[in-house]
Amino acid sequence: MLEGKAYAKINLTLDVTGKLENGYHSIASIMQTISLHDEISVEKNSAGEIRLFADGGKFVKDMPLDEKNTCHKAASVFLEHAGISDGVDIYIEKNIPSQAGLGGGSSDAATVLRLLNRFFETKLSYDELRKLAAKVGADVPFLVTGGCALCEGMGEILTPIENGLTGYVLLKKPEFGISTPEAYRLFDEKKLPYGNSSKAVMNTVINGGSFHGLLSNDLERAVANPEILMLKEEIVKLGGSDSLMTGSGSCVYGLFENERLAQHAGRLTREHPTIGVYEPVSSEEVIRS
Repeated sequence: MLEGKAYAKINLTLDVTGKLENGYHSIASIMQTISLHDEISVEKNSAGEIRLFADGGKFVKDMPLDEKNTCHKAASVFLEHAGISDGVDIYIEKNIPSQAGLGGGSSDAATVLRLLNRFFETKLSYDELRKLAAKVGADVPFLVTGGCALCEGMGEILTPIENGLTGYVLLKKPEFGISTPEAYRLFDEKKLPYGNSSKAVMNTVINGGSFHGLLSNDLERAVANPEILMLKEEIVKLGGSDSLMTGSGSCVYGLFENERLAQHAGRLTREHPTIGVYEPVSSEEVIRS
């Protein structure tokens, strides 16, 4: 059996840049992996099937354990590509909440691809794994190696950013969730202008600047939830350098230079459940996990 960590991501920027013929939207987004993670294990089975098992974690409830799960799809895509007829068992310990914008299901799928590549010694390159990941879901190619990167198109065009996020990340999630299709529907319904900030932010950071004051999320503007906006304001008042809804939400994060201050802010915003305080994770750490 092989085990690995599936790290969550946050969006430091998220521009909706257009709408494609297939109905999906194109984006430009700077993503960063953080230390919140699910635990994934894989092993071969004699049944010749892909089988999923919920192996604990805080958010395992209502997680599908069939073809609807991204782990199942990732395993199917990998085995078909590699010409492997063996079955695999996948065990998931779920610590990343769903409908939060943290990429939990996508990261689980990316981790399955990495683990199966090692388990079956197929020696596919990370570029090859990312091509397979693009068949599974939009955030999956980035999460194959994680770290910090500008993700464009449907998330499959990656430009790594070496000097990524530093400090600590407080995660707060309102009781409600937001589905990705609903967030994009609201964006279209409100006829919001397409964003174009991500490349400029990337260039600023590459040239030695920081992310401070540069965070943006077009889907946050689309959702425009008063509870999310108030939570962001509270986090900044309590010492966060910045705060933003990640992805399609509903999770909100705050950036802090000091871990103790981040924990303090989490306690004082107690009307919203705290997921925890985490640190950025580099692509080297993701690959080693």
